[in-house]
Amino acid sequence: MPSHVEQILAARIAAARARIEANKQRRAELAAARQRGLTARNAAKLNRQRKGKQ
Repeated sequence: MPSHVEQILAARIAAARARIEANKQRRAELAAARQRGLTARNAAKLNRQRKGKQ
């Protein structure tokens, strides 16, 4: 049977792992949103260039 200290330590480690995973998920979501924004910005730029040449 693990001691009280070991249980507390295991709980802290689990909380830290959950926090790390949540941060990783958040970064992935932000990166995807950024990529969508850059793609939309580039498409708008190309449309402006195309309209300017006509």
